[in-house]
Amino acid sequence: MTGLGVSWVSNDRLLSFLGLCKRAGYLISGAETVTKAINDDKALLALYASDASANSLKSVLRTAEVKNIPALMLDRSKEELSFALGKHCGIVGVTDRGFADKIQSMIEESK
Repeated sequence: MTGLGVSWVSNDRLLSFLGLCKRAGYLISGAETVTKAINDDKALLALYASDASANSLKSVLRTAEVKNIPALMLDRSKEELSFALGKHCGIVGVTDRGFADKIQSMIEESK
């Protein structure tokens, strides 16, 4: 994760907010974990990096569609997402309604 620094993350509102969501205990990561959480009606929003593996995404996107859960692509790479969260990941799920709504609105505002 070269070239990324603390000041870069603090200037990215979305990644900073995802970090806050993680620290609050409402962010899960990994394709299998997110898929299971969606199936168990625990994940309310799925997010994935712009360069996430199609293989990893397949089950998450299919499950999200069946359960009518939003699955949104972040305009961030796995490297950026991983650096912000302190853990290697390309797919995350949000398990709190307030955080999910705020993140979704932040993504929509940035478009």
